[in-house]
Amino acid sequence: MTQRPILNTNLDSETFRSYYYLKEELVEFCRDNGIPTAGGKIELTDRIAYFLDTGSVKKVTRNMKNTIEVGLITEDTIIEQNIVCSEKHRAFFKEKIGKTFSFNVQFQKWLKANAGKTYSDAIEAYHLILEEKKKGKTKIDKQFEYNTYIRDFFEANQGRSLDDAIKCWKYKKSLPGHNLYEDIDLEVLNDNGVMDKETSYE
Repeated sequence: MTQRPILNTNLDSETFRSYYYLKEELVEFCRDNGIPTAGGKIELTDRIAYFLDTGSVKKVTRNMKNTIEVGLITEDTIIEQNIVCSEKHRAFFKEKIGKTFSFNVQFQKWLKANAGKTYSDAIEAYHLILEEKKKGKTKIDKQFEYNTYIRDFFEANQGRSLDDAIKCWKYKKSLPGHNLYEDIDLEVLNDNGVMDKETSYE
């Protein structure tokens, strides 16, 4: 098994990016090296990679978002830049979609990414998001790699235990490359003396 290298200044950015590190490890490295710790794993990873390549701290620019005061909202109204989901927005969507409407995470992201489209488009997008949820497989953001891995593990291995899934996950993140589940990951269970899947749960 390839040993995951310790996150320190001896790494190059390519090696660093090929392994999985916890957010806590990224934050600790940033603190030790005077790198800003705000943001999610993606931002921290980019800053650390830049630091490992250049030895310099990447400046973090804070965009001042100018919110736009919204007047009457209709289906033909254009979605504003830097939208803030207010009570006025909530009232509009509840009127058009129903009392069950809520600003779920996926829908908020859609709104922020689709300024310039109409609120009619937003209503259609909301219904599509609900349909995806009903299918039982919503998209998981990149920073939640553990959740994605565990979900895919159980989809491919019904009857396995969470302990098995975690063992495979720990093995996977110790390897270079992606952190997506693959059937070959099950080899670590056999290496650890775990019984074969068909005989483990009699």
